Amino acid sequence: MSQFAHDPIVPYRESNAGKKEQVATMFDSIAKRYDFLNRFLSLGIDQIWRKKAIAHFKGKPLNHLLDVATGTADMALMAYRQIMPKQITGLDISEGMMQYGRIKIENKGLSKSIQLILGDSKNIPFDDQIFDGAMVAFGVRNFADLEKGLAEMHRVLTVGGKIIILEFSQPTLFWFKPFYAFYMNWVTPTIGKIFSGNKAAYAYLNESVAAFPEGKDFLSILEKAGFKNISQQKLSLGICSIYCGSK
Repeated sequence: MSQFAHDPIVPYRESNAGKKEQVATMFDSIAKRYDFLNRFLSLGIDQIWRKKAIAHFKGKPLNHLLDVATGTADMALMAYRQIMPKQITGLDISEGMMQYGRIKIENKGLSKSIQLILGDSKNIPFDDQIFDGAMVAFGVRNFADLEKGLAEMHRVLTVGGKIIILEFSQPTLFWFKPFYAFYMNWVTPTIGKIFSGNKAAYAYLNESVAAFPEGKDFLSILEKAGFKNISQQKLSLGICSIYCGSK
């Protein structure tokens, strides 16, 4: 198992629990305010990012789409509206987050089209070549084993299936970097604490983003996992990226 710089970064440093358990506990604790804080902290831009990521699936009808780290099912619901796969399965380690996701799905009358199940990216509970599309939005940083998680997503994809990953990245313009650093280091954890009561969760967000192997490094990890036709699209001055690949 390779270790990356973001692997040892956890929400609760004083805890002896593993990363997977800590991340699950963290998301359970902020689930109620998660959607609100996403919109508030990103000024709603996260919705635009998600739509652009999902748009990469257009052009080929999808029978079964996998949404890893589905959380409150934001991406799953948006994907259903945009590209209407026959079936969407969301996978997450936080039951607390998925409880809110299931409520949203039920309110939209989509319980037959979108299902959420408890599971881990290291051991995706499906046979080989089940899905013809897979996506992760702001979740690969939380994988306990990044290479294994990506290899598992490759395994369950059909040949020709596409993977779309939406993740934070570092801005490239030198004049913008100080503003970004201030926002991520001070504004995000403070607002996170005020509204969710959990400052550690939003401090972890910044630390894990800063240490994540982005850009060419991440593309090489995707390639190692078996993906072809890999690419990166930077958004909003580089603070977010869409990574694409296919099997």
